[in-house]
Amino acid sequence: MAVKELAMHEKLEVHEVLIFKTACATKSKAMTELVQDKKLKEMLEEDIRLSAKAIKELKDILEKA
Repeated sequence: MAVKELAMHEKLEVHEVLIFKTACATKSKAMTELVQDKKLKEMLEEDIRLSAKAIKELKDILEKA
């Protein structure tokens, strides 16, 4: 993925989204341990997988910016 130079406000926005996704993944992970409903647990586990992918992509963007 080619990333053009980001303006400072864009870097801050990406960083803000990264913090939000990290908090969401952390909460989903904690809730997975407490949830007993199978379908809800599957949904949380999928959210964790997707969040991990998004977190990696956001970190890559910030590293290249």
